[in-house]
Amino acid sequence: MFKKAFTVLAGTMVAAAVCAAGASQLRSDHPDSYTVRRGDTLWGISAKFLAKPWLWPEIWQANPQVRNPHLIYPGDILNLSFINGGPALRLEPSVHSDDAVPAIPLDAVKTFLKDLRVMDSSVVSKAPYVVGLEEDQLDGSSGQNIYVRGLDTQPGQRWAIVRPEHVFRGYDDGNGGTTLYGDDLYANVAVVKSPWEEDFNNGSGQYRRGKDMGLEVKVIGTAETLRTGDPTTLLVLEATSEIHKGDRLMPVDDNPYDPSFFPHAPKSLPKDGRVIAFTGAMDAVGPHQVVALSVGSADGVDNGTTFAIWQPGERIHDDVAGSSWRRGVGPHVTLPDEYIGHVMVFRTFDHVSYGLVMDGLRPVKKGDKLQLPE
Repeated sequence: MFKKAFTVLAGTMVAAAVCAAGASQLRSDHPDSYTVRRGDTLWGISAKFLAKPWLWPEIWQANPQVRNPHLIYPGDILNLSFINGGPALRLEPSVHSDDAVPAIPLDAVKTFLKDLRVMDSSVVSKAPYVVGLEEDQLDGSSGQNIYVRGLDTQPGQRWAIVRPEHVFRGYDDGNGGTTLYGDDLYANVAVVKSPWEEDFNNGSGQYRRGKDMGLEVKVIGTAETLRTGDPTTLLVLEATSEIHKGDRLMPVDDNPYDPSFFPHAPKSLPKDGRVIAFTGAMDAVGPHQVVALSVGSADGVDNGTTFAIWQPGERIHDDVAGSSWRRGVGPHVTLPDEYIGHVMVFRTFDHVSYGLVMDGLRPVKKGDKLQLPE
């Protein structure tokens, strides 16, 4: 479904962007022609021609001359020319044997589009839960029965089995700002005191709770109601992970995400937006990796919103103005923030969003700031 939407987006974006762009929008080193290759994305192709790839939609909508934009496929040739002093891009189509070029690398975001949700913690804590498994096993899998308490259901009804992944919280950093963290939860929620008791540190060596921004849950399977009661018996239809006691059940979401989006700058900059978590790394990530952001739909952020990422300047001791032996009490200075790269939002929740790092000069770290793209 979302591949089709990205396909429609593909032909529109590049053709419209370059046709409507003024000379100042073009890169100084832009090619005169480009042959589309397998593995290309619309962001990457547009970045070869345009200095600001995230301005595609604004340029496209302001261009009434593009009446029938083409889909772009591997093997197609894009030729740049100038008509009446303005740039125009002409497409030489090829014989198509591959899918059209997507807007972004889909493989990098499929899991986050389909399997993950960020919800209010109180809603998840009150959801029906797995209390036992067939033959008193420790783990459940496809084809086995599970027993669930608190479920209002009918025979034949299907449910999603979910598991808490992260809780997102905000903490005052003591300097008038807010430092945000994504904190891991215990994997087995049945063995802790509360439904999702956290094991986290706020960065200052003191354990305390911060502002609850949402709980990330992962869909790990689906089940169908066999017999109602307390507990209710369900048959596990499929499972991507072993099912444990304490896993929650939620309604199956047939349309869990909006598959289409257009890269654009935010209408206004949300207050103190930060990178709060990422996957696949411990300390930092780079282009084409997913990050969690501390802004969401409640802040006016929608799919395609593009931010510039800036790393906060480090506060250091001024060894020239003061003795290096007295760094604890001597004069200090805060270095300027440093530009890192761009991130594009592809899925939003109330107070948290998932974004894909599109480009960068250096690694993205937790706590990096979100700014308007230049």
